[in-house]
Amino acid sequence: MSPLENIVADLKSLPPARLEVAADFVQRLKRISQEERQAILTRTAGALSAEEADELERVIEEGCEKIDEHGW
Repeated sequence: MSPLENIVADLKSLPPARLEVAADFVQRLKRISQEERQAILTRTAGALSAEEADELERVIEEGCEKIDEHGW
């Protein structure tokens, strides 16, 4: 039996509460490391032209930096 098959068999035997703990652990394993995150940023740095970056900044400022005094 492969490691994956063993894991699946073990998971099938867990009670629901323990299965949730296992699922949380698997999700943490899937998260990328700081090094991987930095490599992604390095690969994409400079992907926008100066004009595109200015336009993105303008759109964000217009759409996100508003305070609704009647909102919560």
